[in-house]
Amino acid sequence: MQIEVVKSKIHRVKVTGADLNYIGSITIDEDLMDAANIIRGEKVQIVNNNNGERLETYAIPGPRNSGELTLNGAAARKVAVGDVLILITYARMDIEEAKTFNPALVFPNEETNLLT
Repeated sequence: MQIEVVKSKIHRVKVTGADLNYIGSITIDEDLMDAANIIRGEKVQIVNNNNGERLETYAIPGPRNSGELTLNGAAARKVAVGDVLILITYARMDIEEAKTFNPALVFPNEETNLLT
């Protein structure tokens, strides 16, 4: 049997942009993606702490050490610049592997979205 477990989490990052006219996705500072073990195109669940919205899209890397976190396309309607988000990815694995798996948990600076 396989179950779905948290693979990675970026906790409490601020939205820096919302681009309605871009073709879908969330742009994430590539340093944050690396720290959380998120790859280009990976499905990401987005939880908006400000308004309770939850949505899914896919990740695209933004400039390193920029703190960028931009919701693109229709997802831009679900956020406002400055909203605080939690980003979560999941992985499927067998139950025995899941018992010992450790997700990548990232807690960036809440003001800058940077790792330092």
